[in-house]
Amino acid sequence: MMLSFVDTNRRTGRREFLRAGSLALGGLGLPLAFQRSLQAASMPSLLTDKTVVFVFMHGGPSQIETFDPKMGAPIGISSATGEVSTKVPGVTFGGTFPRLASLADQMTIVRSFRTGRGNHDVKPIVSAETSNANLGALYARIAGQNRSDSGMPTNVSLFPRSVDDSTMPAFKKLGDVQATGALGAGYAPFNPSGGGNLQADMKLNIPMTRLDHRRVLLSELDRLQRRMEKDGSWEGLNSIKEQAFSTVLGGVASAFDLSEEDPATIRRYDTAPLVRTEEIDKKWNNHKRYADNAKSLGKLMLLARRLCERGCGFVTVTTNFVWDMHADANNAGVEEGMRYMGLPFDHAISTFLEDLQDRGLSEKVLLVCCGEMGRTPKLNSLGGRGHWGALSPLMLAGAGMPKGQVFGQSTRDAAKPLSEPVEISNLVSTILNTLMDGPQVRLETGAPKEVTDALFAPPIPLG
Repeated sequence: MMLSFVDTNRRTGRREFLRAGSLALGGLGLPLAFQRSLQAASMPSLLTDKTVVFVFMHGGPSQIETFDPKMGAPIGISSATGEVSTKVPGVTFGGTFPRLASLADQMTIVRSFRTGRGNHDVKPIVSAETSNANLGALYARIAGQNRSDSGMPTNVSLFPRSVDDSTMPAFKKLGDVQATGALGAGYAPFNPSGGGNLQADMKLNIPMTRLDHRRVLLSELDRLQRRMEKDGSWEGLNSIKEQAFSTVLGGVASAFDLSEEDPATIRRYDTAPLVRTEEIDKKWNNHKRYADNAKSLGKLMLLARRLCERGCGFVTVTTNFVWDMHADANNAGVEEGMRYMGLPFDHAISTFLEDLQDRGLSEKVLLVCCGEMGRTPKLNSLGGRGHWGALSPLMLAGAGMPKGQVFGQSTRDAAKPLSEPVEISNLVSTILNTLMDGPQVRLETGAPKEVTDALFAPPIPLG
């Protein structure tokens, strides 16, 4: 359900007080999920103090032009963007990643990761390995949907429209990162850009000058409850009114409000200047998606950092399907496409890592970057690469991950793992074991099978 507050005293009406925080309030309208949140709070030993930010590079990034450039291979296989030396001796990245290369001593690059299927979907986030539920929903099933102390959602999905209303809606035609499988809609990620199972366009038109009056808000909740009692959708809301109120006024929504950030920090993250809209060739059907990515990616990473600071446990950032570099009617080829995608990615992700370091959060936040597949080892005649499930790029950083490590090897043509493959199940287990205390969850008889199956798969054998 969506509960948004509109300033009826302003002609512009665009402050949209707590638009995102109101989504948290909507989530609290699901009594069962909230009750489980309280239960989780009484079992803190099941959780670590870690947070995960999963940057889903939708479309399928090339393993070669990102973290495994293969410059010793023949032309047509080797990186079309060249390579850049990193801080790790003997390790290079693709040529559009100079800033990430300077931070390579803080990350783990996995060169033997494969998703197994060369088709567009959202499989690292939602797949059989996650019981067809959003990976963050598995975490929320143990942690509860909202933090009991603040009301902060524990699982959030961020699309470009989360930070820029001019961008296209969330792209879900080739997989829904907000799916919840058998867990149910109560565990769907919060989506501050609108849409999703938790939102039913419910609005309170309260003047801003009256919003701080506790009784006004509660009376409006009463009115809405009466209106919706007929279909039972607000059954049980009375028991959580106070929690709902504290969610809205307790500071949750401010975490979603980038206007509260230091303008210098916003400029530091901003990726828009790196790829101007007028510089993107309009012959590509994905022209606007490229532009949206450049406008939004840096601010999405800033928003992700803010949510981590406020207690959100799992944040998915999705790039809205723009890493598909076929050199066809829709997509640019690899060299051009990496200018559109690689430069903003390099800037946004490196700024995020540096900001975490500055704030003392590097050991608290695990950053994961990958897509649903990789790209064909050989360029096509137009300079693009096709779908490839046998090898995919994967980068991990923070929260205890080994630093400055390249794990696994690929074949000379970057076609498949040369060492033991790392599978989606290994990645999922690594992420969940970062967020949860596996042995304690094993002892918890109420832990659902969806969680335990994923948690107890073998993790990536790092270190």
